[in-house]
Amino acid sequence: MPAGAVPPGDDAGGARTARRAPVWQSSPPGSLYDYIRVVSFSLDREGRISQWSNRAAEFFGVPAEDAIGADPVAAFAPPEVQGRGHERLRDILDGREWNGLVPYHDAAGRQGLAEVYVMPADEGALCIAVDVATLRQIETDLAASQAVFGQSPMGFVLFDTHLRLIRVNDRFATVFGRPADQHRGRGPHDFLSRVEADRLSAALRQVMETGEPVLDMPLVGTVPGDPARRRWSMSLYRLHSGTGRPIGVAGLAMDVTGRQRAEREAAHARRNLALLNEAGSRIGTSLDLETTARELLDVAVPSFCDLASVDLYQALLSGEEHLTATTDGSGEVRRVAFASAVSDAPVAMAGDDVHPSGGPVSVGAVHRYRFSSAAARALRTAQPQVLDGDSGHDTGDLGSTLVQSTLLVPMVARDTVLGLVQFSRAKGSEPFTERDRMLAEELAARAAIFIDNARLYRREHERALILQRSLLPPDDPEAAGLDIACRYLPGSMETEVGGDWFDVIELPGHRTALVVGDVMGRGLRAAVAMGELRTAVRTLAMLDLDPAEVLGALDEVVGGLGAPGRTRRAKDHGDDLSEVYLATCVYAVYDAVTRRCTIANAGHLPPVLVEPGESPLLLELPRGVPLGVGGEPFEEIEVQLTDGALLALYTDGLVESRSHPLDEGLDAFRDSLAGPARPLEDVCDHVLATLDTAHGEDDIALLMARIRGLTPDNVGDWTLEPQPTSVARARELAREQLLTWGLDGLVDTTELLVSELVTNALRHGYGDIRLRLLLDSTLVCEVWDSALMQPRRRRARDTDEGGRGLQLVAMLSQSWGSRRTHRGKTVWFELALRGGESAGAGPSVDDLLSLF
Repeated sequence: MPAGAVPPGDDAGGARTARRAPVWQSSPPGSLYDYIRVVSFSLDREGRISQWSNRAAEFFGVPAEDAIGADPVAAFAPPEVQGRGHERLRDILDGREWNGLVPYHDAAGRQGLAEVYVMPADEGALCIAVDVATLRQIETDLAASQAVFGQSPMGFVLFDTHLRLIRVNDRFATVFGRPADQHRGRGPHDFLSRVEADRLSAALRQVMETGEPVLDMPLVGTVPGDPARRRWSMSLYRLHSGTGRPIGVAGLAMDVTGRQRAEREAAHARRNLALLNEAGSRIGTSLDLETTARELLDVAVPSFCDLASVDLYQALLSGEEHLTATTDGSGEVRRVAFASAVSDAPVAMAGDDVHPSGGPVSVGAVHRYRFSSAAARALRTAQPQVLDGDSGHDTGDLGSTLVQSTLLVPMVARDTVLGLVQFSRAKGSEPFTERDRMLAEELAARAAIFIDNARLYRREHERALILQRSLLPPDDPEAAGLDIACRYLPGSMETEVGGDWFDVIELPGHRTALVVGDVMGRGLRAAVAMGELRTAVRTLAMLDLDPAEVLGALDEVVGGLGAPGRTRRAKDHGDDLSEVYLATCVYAVYDAVTRRCTIANAGHLPPVLVEPGESPLLLELPRGVPLGVGGEPFEEIEVQLTDGALLALYTDGLVESRSHPLDEGLDAFRDSLAGPARPLEDVCDHVLATLDTAHGEDDIALLMARIRGLTPDNVGDWTLEPQPTSVARARELAREQLLTWGLDGLVDTTELLVSELVTNALRHGYGDIRLRLLLDSTLVCEVWDSALMQPRRRRARDTDEGGRGLQLVAMLSQSWGSRRTHRGKTVWFELALRGGESAGAGPSVDDLLSLF
């Protein structure tokens, strides 16, 4: 009997029913009757209300004392339908059933609509009224529940209080391979593995006991017909009756296998992007092959793999231009880098061949790959190769014990294979996938570009060094009457070439030209211009011109640099000056006999002179304009030097910097030269260590010369009258001087050549004749006269009685030449000292006979 119903025979007031209602309630709390508003009342044979329940009083808002005995039509029907209502009532009393909608007002005054069922009985009629709104809500809820179970894309399940399935939807049934009605009564152990079923059962008990929901609980299992592991996410919550009594647990299960796969793929993609970003910032920080290889492995291990190595072709490391010997993949390679997250010591890589030593290939070792190996195939085809650690192919000693899989990726840059990278993952790690292969190729390609750049830089750097060395004098230049020391520091340690230069040029008569210059600009362009200027200086020096004349001619040379075929006049008319070169230069000529130094300056910083016992002094020179400006003459001065004096020539990079003014740099330079006399090499080192030369702003050239002139005992100087007897006198003087010097072996040759030069001076010159012999590392003989016409060597004909003197001089001497003087000319020859390093073999008989 529904809760609250009045049994037949109960008193109309229903007071005793209210007191005993719990006794009559046999359904558990929360039954359907708790949700449906159902009331009942009865009519007697006259159509009057004979019984009226408590729920009827609450439902219609009419107490029992007002309802019993009342006409139901008059009590509930609106006036306009009461006539038709009485007709229906008569039909009911005649034994016909009726049901219909009846509007009403409840006890609270709210208007409602009731569906009334009237059933005839022996004593009258039994009437049951149900609230229409409540029925419609229940119908809606049932339809919604059916839609959830039948149409939900997620698995929907209901467990009872004993954790048994009481209902599942079609989605859940389809996943687990049996119809929905066959799941009734099953437990978690009937469709999940034991471990997963235990977890789900524990979660169900927890929800049932505590009422706290469990959200997104992961479950793993398989489904019938599909051996692949599936992953589900299940959310559980407790169900309650209308009175709050737990009646079971509802669960929503979603197949997240695809989502987790997508999340895993997204995580891998994020990791790969992060790895590529790290590679972009860490690989290629230096132009060094080995450093770049180590940077690649620092990025890859352990973020991408557990072991990795880099092998580069030996031909690449040795600087060969073309790697033609490596096209078959079996050329010599050197291991330049190795990294491991599983071992501290070098171990055999999976792709390695057996090393000749019998052990793993160590860093720095040179080895080859067999032609048939996967590594050689990767190098030969420029295509990555994948090795499985269980396949037994080219895995080496490590493959069967530690390596899970290996990627052999060739390093290719500008269509050239440079080497091979091996990426290996140890057992227990995930094997390499296609995405990993693509990432490995990208990492290797990035490193290959930087390694190739380093290779090209190394090649160009070596070429630049060769160029620089060819443009500068040797580290220990020699000069008569001078001790020389020099230093050169490039402003750019990357190119190591620049526009600063210095030179020491030996001139006839034991004279020496000292040159320091600076082409404005840096790098290879300035170095090329410097090489042209140095060559021009050497050429002009051999003409034995005065320093001012040398700079004047050099100015014309600089004016033509960078504008082939142009003249200075073109620049004066406003043409493009972008390729105009400018340079500064100091040119000094030192005479070891007189100890005089003639100096000319073209916009350069003046030399520093340190006399013995004196403070360093900046020489006062005419400043002059830089070479390339043109239009201004150059001046020169003459300085008398003493033995032991120090002359320092330098470029502005030594004393000029952004960190301090030029005057401070010059003062610091002079201070570094002060103090007691030291060997020149030590002086150079002290200057560079004292001054701020590490700023790298400009090239630095430093040339130091200490004076040690020829002593009077090493000089023979005579004046001869312009008469035939002077030829014999010259021979006598030369013989006596050479015997005094102990050069007996050179007496005959010297007499012969002196006789030839003095004879030519008598025949082709005029005025007094001066004969001078100079002894230092070589023997120099000079013959002076007042004629300006230079001697010219020619080949005499068979019928000529003369014309063979200069040919004889050229054949018997080490070198010879002539130069202009202020009062005429000087013809000289130089002989190597017998037994010295410069001594050479004399002329052969055939050479002598060829003169005639």
